[in-house]
Amino acid sequence: MGQLRNFVTPLHRATSRDVLARMVDDKVSCMMKAKEYEADYWDGDRRFGYGGYRYLPGRWAPVAKALIETYGLKAGSRVLDVGCGKGFLLHEMQLLEPGLELTGFDVSRHGLAHTLPECRASFFRYRAQDAYPFGDKAFDLVISLGALHNLRVFELETALREIERVGRQGYIMLESYRNEQELFNLQCWALTCESFFDTAEWVWLYRHFGYTGDYEFIYFE
Repeated sequence: MGQLRNFVTPLHRATSRDVLARMVDDKVSCMMKAKEYEADYWDGDRRFGYGGYRYLPGRWAPVAKALIETYGLKAGSRVLDVGCGKGFLLHEMQLLEPGLELTGFDVSRHGLAHTLPECRASFFRYRAQDAYPFGDKAFDLVISLGALHNLRVFELETALREIERVGRQGYIMLESYRNEQELFNLQCWALTCESFFDTAEWVWLYRHFGYTGDYEFIYFE
C-alpha cells in the first residue's frame, strides 16, 4: 500500500456545511436528481449538489502543486483523472507545468461541456467502473478525487484494478469516517455516495482489490 496523504483536506475544511438542513430537505428527491450528475448537480440549487461549481483561479493550485512535487511530474509526464468533473484541478496542474500530458474522463455531459477550453480536447465521457481504454502503465500518475465512493462495492473492484493497471503511481481521495458522529454527518450530507466505509474498511478494500497507490480521506467533522 501507498501513503496516507493530506492534499485536499485543508481545502475541504475551508467550506462550512449545514448537514442537518440537507437531511430534512426532501433528501431522497434531491439524491435522485444529484445522481443524474448533470446541470442540477453542478450548477443548480445547493440542495442538489455543488450549488454552482465555477472556476476560481488558484483554488486548486495547492493540490496541483502537491501532486506535481510529490509524484515527480515534469514536461512529458502523463496524468489521468478518473472522474475529472469540470477539470479544474487538471487545469491548475497545466498552469504549473505546461508540458504535462493530461487526460480526464467523467460520466457527466454537463461537467465535460463546462470544462475550460484550454484542456477540453483531452477529456471524454466514460464510467470509472468500466475497463479503461488504455494500455498497462500508460500514465505516470492516475488520480481520482471524490468519485469512487459513488460506486458500489462490486464496481469498485474494476475501478481500483484499472487504476492500478494503467498507472505507474496512483492517488485516490474519497469520503469516509472515523467515528459515529462523522458517519452520521456523512449520511446527512452525501447525495451520491454509494459506499459508506470507515477508513479501515477502505484500506482493506484497496489491498483486497490490489491497489497499491496513495490515498486520502475527507471527513465531515
